This record gives sequence, structure tokens and C-alpha cells, in this order.
Amino acid sequence: MYKKLGGLKMTERELEKEIQKAREVLEEADALLITAGAGMGVDSGLPDFRGPEGFWKAYPVAKKLGLRFEELANPKMFKDDNFKHLAWAFYGHRLNLYRKTQPHEGFYILKKLGEKKKGGYFVFTSNVDGQFQKAGYDEKKIVEIHGSIHHLQCIQPCNDQIWPADGVEIKVDMEKFEAEDPLPSCPYCGGLARPNILMFGDWEWIPHRTSSQEFRFDLWLQKIDDMGYKLVIVEIGAGKAVPTVRMLSERVADRLYGTLIRINPRDYDIPSSRHISIPLGGLEGIKAITEDLV
Repeated sequence: MYKKLGGLKMTERELEKEIQKAREVLEEADALLITAGAGMGVDSGLPDFRGPEGFWKAYPVAKKLGLRFEELANPKMFKDDNFKHLAWAFYGHRLNLYRKTQPHEGFYILKKLGEKKKGGYFVFTSNVDGQFQKAGYDEKKIVEIHGSIHHLQCIQPCNDQIWPADGVEIKVDMEKFEAEDPLPSCPYCGGLARPNILMFGDWEWIPHRTSSQEFRFDLWLQKIDDMGYKLVIVEIGAGKAVPTVRMLSERVADRLYGTLIRINPRDYDIPSSRHISIPLGGLEGIKAITEDLV
């Protein structure tokens, strides 16, 4: 029997060997880096927007309007009076969805495993959904490289302030797919607010919250290096369309001579045989490689 992906294939026996290798590496590791793309949330019921068809399946109105994800996830939409209610419908719907969604079991398994390591854990994610925080991960051990939907900023911006979206409620008319007034506003100038998320063609994103996260991450990596700890990187659901997470995983693995375990049902190729390829979905892959370890 074969697991087939992108013209490649892996026998069940080969897959089991990779899983066993991953378990051994995880058991021997002193520190755990969790890197996650959109595929991490799929088992919680979240869409991954894979390709235009995947996005349009999640948001049929966008297909009707002929809008791709790259066009809707753009600060220009918030600045255009004709589209700002549509822009906030998209992000408001996602904010409401992420607030209701419960992280799947895999989040808790990796957290428990990371807490057992003497070097601890860190998370690097391109996801803006806040699911790691919801699963109880330490806020100071997470990098949200594209920002967070749970934080807002001014659309102008009038200053460099970022504030929590706590208490902000977005009502969305799903028939028209428009956010209802009043739209979120900037508490400093009264203008329109937007999510503190790095969008496409975005020169006005305020990065200092993410920059602070990256600073703490760099300090952790330096400590792992200084202590000579064995690092394992578990990457889940990070695709090639926006390869930020994949590149980070590989770069850190090279710098600290860590082992990368790449869990991905499609883009599971690895940079060298030193690393481990697991062609499974996020939750299934996490459970397979951590069996008897937590």
C-alpha cells in the first residue's frame, strides 16, 4: 500500500520507518521547535485556503465577485469605501470563527512534549488565528510572523499603536457578505481600524509586536546553541505557496544542526536524508510520531 503525493509515493513500511525515526529523535531531543502553517488548523475545522478553489469554497461570495485571497487580503480593500464592509466581513467572519474554534488534540500533545524538554519549546507560525494561545501555550514562546487577527491597528496608520480586539464584535450579513456598521475604529484618531495582520502589498502593517516575539525567539535559539542542546523541529502543514515557515524550519535546522520532521500530506519533500518526511495530515502525523512519548 502506498501514500501517494505529487507524483511521489511512500510504502507503508517506509512510512513506519520514518515514524519510528521521528519518535527516536523526539525522545532524544533536549528542545522542541514547533513550526506551523495553515495545515495545522485543518483538523480543528479551519479552512486552509489552498489555491483559489479552496478559498472560493470557503467564501463563495468571493468567487461570485471574482476576488482571489490575495486581492481580498489586501489593505487597499479597507481604504476603499466601496469595499471596506466586504473587507471587514471577511476578517470579521474569520475572527468569529477563530474565537469559536477549539484547538485539536495535536496542539496539547506537542505542548506537553515541549514542556518535558530541559530546553523547553518555542512556536513559529504563519497562522493568525491565536490557536496556540487558546491551547495554553506561553504567550512569550510564540512567534506569529504574519501578525494576529486578535489585535488591531489604525488603517492609516495615525500612530504605531497595536491594541487587543477583545470586546470587538463584528456582525456579518452573510447574505450580502458585508460587515454591519459600526466598523471597528481607531481609538486615537477615530478612523477605521484593521487587523494587525501582514496582508499582501502591505506597507502599513505595524510589526513591533511580531518583532518583539522574534527577539525572544532569537534569544531562545541562542541559548539552545550555547547549551549544546539537541534541537528537533516539528513542522506541520506548511505549504510552498507562501514558504515562510518552511524556509525558517530549514534555516534553523542548518544553523543548529537540528532534525526537521516535516508533517505534510502534499508538500512533504525534505532538503536532505538527515531530516524526516511524514506524508500525513497534521493531527494524524502528530499522534503517530508522539505515540508512547507523552
